[in-house]
Amino acid sequence: MKFKKIRLPFKLKKRVLATGAQNKNTVCFTQDNLAYLSPVLTDLNNLKDFLAFEKIVKSCLKKRPQIIAYDLHPEYQSTKFAQRLAPGAWRLVPIQHHHAHIAGTMAENGLKNQKVIGVALDGTGLGSDGRIWGGEFLICDYTNFVRKAHLKEIPLLGGERAILEPIRLSFAWLYPLYQGRLLKLIKLDKKEWSVLKQMYLSGFNAPLASSMGRLFDAAAALILGKSKVDFEAQLPIELEKYALRCTCLPGRQAPGDLRGYNFKMSKHKDSYVIDPSPIFKAIIRQLRLRASKEKMAYQFHLTVAKMVSKTCLLLKKESRINKVVLSGGVFQNNVLLKLTLDLLYKQGFTVFKHQQLPCHDASISLGQAVIAAYKD
Repeated sequence: MKFKKIRLPFKLKKRVLATGAQNKNTVCFTQDNLAYLSPVLTDLNNLKDFLAFEKIVKSCLKKRPQIIAYDLHPEYQSTKFAQRLAPGAWRLVPIQHHHAHIAGTMAENGLKNQKVIGVALDGTGLGSDGRIWGGEFLICDYTNFVRKAHLKEIPLLGGERAILEPIRLSFAWLYPLYQGRLLKLIKLDKKEWSVLKQMYLSGFNAPLASSMGRLFDAAAALILGKSKVDFEAQLPIELEKYALRCTCLPGRQAPGDLRGYNFKMSKHKDSYVIDPSPIFKAIIRQLRLRASKEKMAYQFHLTVAKMVSKTCLLLKKESRINKVVLSGGVFQNNVLLKLTLDLLYKQGFTVFKHQQLPCHDASISLGQAVIAAYKD
């Protein structure tokens, strides 16, 4: 099995084995100034992938790691495996998911230990407060992180079922805005509406999440008029295609006449909360006016890019940090990535993104390894 070798910008004092995430898993072993990453395994709940993962980890254990790093999430197979390992000549170190995203990007870009503004946008990652994170702005280095801003939380109505029925996510954003009138706005029968309403009001089987991936799901379900999907991120992928068509319309290579939607920002204690509720009001208005899907898709992407740039500007003013590091599976969206980079560059930021690894969870193990080594 061929491992990918990445040269680190520093020499680590101890050998580290990092077990990575649940999906798009990689295992990372570091020694001195080199990191070795295994091939990507799609899903560790799949027996074939898990057996391959187990074989890789056991092979790395023969190299006598002194630290074993793993994700905070207790239900990840990679976490369970690490925690089951018999105590030996190693120390077990749990690492927060989004901190690992940013640290992995820093390491592959050759950054030494320094403070950066980390923007980690994905579907799901367990936060240090025990809640589901995914729209995160961190001030961090390899040793520590502080959550300085995040997307407003919404309840995932039905838990993981909301991922395959994204209209549930649309409901969670729209219900506080429209309540009884919502039944006429989205395609739900009275029974479905009543069940989701009870979940929303009671909090039963409705964990809170600050996920940017789920925000994309909710907006795409409305814009594209689809309530169910066959796989995660199906609708955001379609939404990106519509946005791309808009940017390629004849005579509109860079559609400056299309503005983003409004959104709110508020400060709670020492961190900012980004509230995209106005986006959904605007989308409902446009749907009533029969606006094109291409236009709405582009405006939504532009709005998320503006969320990133505005938040980074606020954090720069407070921290005087000018370096921004981007990571997380949401940045697989090339329209969003380009719009975000354009805005950040115009504002004078130095921006780092993945160069050697994907921005999704395949980069997590490298970040885990580096953080664990610095924490020691």
